[in-house]
Amino acid sequence: MTSTDLPLASGAPAPGFRITPRIAAALIAMPALLYMLVVYALPLLMLFGASFQDADGLSVRGYRKILSDPYYLSVIWNSVQLGLITTAISLLVGYPAAWGLARLRGGLQVFGFALIFLPLTVSVIVKTFGLSIVMRRDGFINWFLMNTGITDAPIRLVFTEFSLYLGMVNVFIPYMILSLYSVFRMIDDRLFDAASSLGASPMYRLTHVLIPLSMPGIISGVSLVFSLSVAAYVTPSLLIGDSFMTMSAVMAKSFLNVRDFQLGSSMGVLLLMIAAMVVVAASVASRKVNRSSK
Repeated sequence: MTSTDLPLASGAPAPGFRITPRIAAALIAMPALLYMLVVYALPLLMLFGASFQDADGLSVRGYRKILSDPYYLSVIWNSVQLGLITTAISLLVGYPAAWGLARLRGGLQVFGFALIFLPLTVSVIVKTFGLSIVMRRDGFINWFLMNTGITDAPIRLVFTEFSLYLGMVNVFIPYMILSLYSVFRMIDDRLFDAASSLGASPMYRLTHVLIPLSMPGIISGVSLVFSLSVAAYVTPSLLIGDSFMTMSAVMAKSFLNVRDFQLGSSMGVLLLMIAAMVVVAASVASRKVNRSSK
């Protein structure tokens, strides 16, 4: 009998492949990673490649046309402006709403959550059409204005910038409220009592206690709402039409009507870069806030 024929000592590990925690985590994440690679990363790479592909081969015609034409530059500014204004209004309106939601208890908080979550279960198209019905000449807003004597005749609301921003805020403000709420619910109320006992005024407590503590929620909400609103297509198309062209609308027309795939791909890459820059800036700002709070 040789040494190789001897049985293993009791308690000795059996030879072979051993699954470590890192390998186990990688195996668990593999299906999701493969899905993201096929459904997300691969189409983006194809879009990036199509932005440099012309009928004659490699070309930067799409980028040159966009960045040298005042019309397309105004379209880019329209999208950025739409994202900035939508984000600013959502933050101003959503901040006190999220704070109030975090302070509610019991059935009132459940009711408040229902008001936030139920709109997210409805299609953007349905919400936008419903809002356009409310704002048309015989809609509820004009009926209210005329019956209260504020106006003598119906006013034009649909296909105006007012309707556009109202619709955009209506669609995207739940994302801002939920981002802020997740931070507000972790803030200890005793901090404000302590600040008040030290003589801090309500405005001082807001600017020096509440806002700094809620900065992670502000950063995440701003980055999320801006990234979604700057690329919005359905709501601007239904509420204002071609009078306010956005980058998403130019992409759709380039692919579906003009059949200029390079122009549409180039506009898509630029839109992706704008959204990515905001997300990266938000990530850097969030890390700085986390370091400063330690």
